[in-house]
Amino acid sequence: MRPLHIVQITPGAGGMYCGNCFRDNALVAEWRRQGHQALMVPLYLPLKLDEEDQSEGTPVFFGGINVYLEQHFPWLQRMPRWLRRALASPALLRWAAGRAAKTRASEVGDMTVSMLRGEEGRQKCELDELAGWLSERGHPDVVCLSNALLLGLAPRLKRDLRTRIVCQLTGEDGFLDSLPEPHRTEAWRLVQAHARVVDVLVSPSRWFANVMAERLQMPPERIQVVPLGLNLTGYPEAPAARFTPPVIGFFARMCREKGLPVLVDAFLHLHRRGRISSASLKIGGGCGPSDEPVVAEQKQKLAQAGLLERVSFHPNVSREEKIAFLSSLTLFSVPVQYNQSFGMFLLEAMAAGVPVVQPATSAFPEIIQATGGGMATAPDPESLAEGMESLLLDSKRWEQCSKAAHHAAHTLYAMPRVASQFLETVIQQSGN
Repeated sequence: MRPLHIVQITPGAGGMYCGNCFRDNALVAEWRRQGHQALMVPLYLPLKLDEEDQSEGTPVFFGGINVYLEQHFPWLQRMPRWLRRALASPALLRWAAGRAAKTRASEVGDMTVSMLRGEEGRQKCELDELAGWLSERGHPDVVCLSNALLLGLAPRLKRDLRTRIVCQLTGEDGFLDSLPEPHRTEAWRLVQAHARVVDVLVSPSRWFANVMAERLQMPPERIQVVPLGLNLTGYPEAPAARFTPPVIGFFARMCREKGLPVLVDAFLHLHRRGRISSASLKIGGGCGPSDEPVVAEQKQKLAQAGLLERVSFHPNVSREEKIAFLSSLTLFSVPVQYNQSFGMFLLEAMAAGVPVVQPATSAFPEIIQATGGGMATAPDPESLAEGMESLLLDSKRWEQCSKAAHHAAHTLYAMPRVASQFLETVIQQSGN
């Protein structure tokens, strides 16, 4: 494949870590290593990452403060460019990022619709600036949109840049469904319309491709499947020996949506069953102010059961600390409570050779079948506990799952392979 000029457009997620940000950042880094000219463009807010930021030196477009002001004070759409850039300064956006972490979908329905309207929305001047800035840097071979909420950019960028537009699909259905009416219906209408403009739609799993094909009212084969990839730097080259006593781990945002209360309940059930009374639980991941009440509830529940001393909490750790955390586990589970298009956290655990026990929902059975790196159970705490117990008591099966998980993460989902597969899919599906 000849070297390509690629533009990756990715929204920042405020003060919280964002799975899409990690995915896109790792893709851009790998494309650059492979000799492509890849540019990463952040939207709204700076990216928060635990690895080298590939958007370093690129201005933030659609600055979060500007987008908010233009939405609520339409006359500010005529503000001079110097003021718009000043309001997109890193210092101001970092301040805005602290507030963005508390934003709920129910509060941004009008803004979501406006962004999806693109040139007809209240942020048209921001789109003008982005399209002009990209045009000055030549016509890219591919423009990649990080998610379907950015589809309002597609018609203008396709016209001005005369390029392929690719959109990744990564769980937008839950956000769109949580918007209040009439914004929910209008947002879905716009997403459906703009999805027909892009050249390639990419889902990380066949399960989610089928979900979105139905929601977008298009044939399933219109959506291509390219799994997520993992930057394996720092992960162990071989799976570790089994830990005794066993350590069960959770690594995701410490919130209800990610299933933290469900896993704590499963841990309590595991101890009540009495066959693995020595097990401990390690809980890691992002924890913001809005998550602290949920964490406090779990600590109270564990204390009442006399098991708090068996549980440790590791919030907001570095990449190196995360890898060390995962490498210390015997089993891993994040029983997500919503439709999950893939689950990068599973790849991270598998890369450390840790088998997973997941609810048989969303894309989890697909991943487990593809890797052989664990087992899927019914989603209730009792079934999760039973699955954990059966795997912990069967050392031969645990070892097989550990080796299979590690092998799959370091081959099928290694970033060099996935980054190449992504571009090959784009070129093939766009016809040239």
